[in-house]
Amino acid sequence: SKKQLALLRLNVGFIFQAHNLMMFLNARKNVRLSLELHEEYYSENMDQIADDMLNKVGLGDRADYFPAKLSGGQRQRVAIARALVSKPKILLGDEPTAALDKESGRAVVKLMQELAKEQQTTIIMVTHDNKILDVADRIIIVEEGRLANEQQEEAFLKKMKSSDH
Repeated sequence: SKKQLALLRLNVGFIFQAHNLMMFLNARKNVRLSLELHEEYYSENMDQIADDMLNKVGLGDRADYFPAKLSGGQRQRVAIARALVSKPKILLGDEPTAALDKESGRAVVKLMQELAKEQQTTIIMVTHDNKILDVADRIIIVEEGRLANEQQEEAFLKKMKSSDH
């Protein structure tokens, strides 16, 4: 039903390739948006909860900054804060490191992993970024719309480990 679907959506966080921040809202208000979807936060200080999450992603001093004044990595960390602040059961990431350099991309994924473990959130991430594969607990390879078999996965992972990708 529509009600069940709405309840399901409240337990899923999203991080997009393009951060999809509201450019007319500062970092605090972008994170707070996620809380405003959940009735259980209405009686709480949502600004403080948003600020606490921004501190966790290393942007406590940037709460009043608008996205245009943040770097790509900082914007993506605001997006992570927004996705995780309401403690979803599942976090879906669509190429969350695509617009970032190697170091920023790795830092973003490690941060997602740390916060998700802390909150007991499962991350499902789609990526073409081979440099972050070692962070995953499990890797599922899809080629040409089909799941790879075990031998194909093992061959791919062996190739990645032996090359400089």
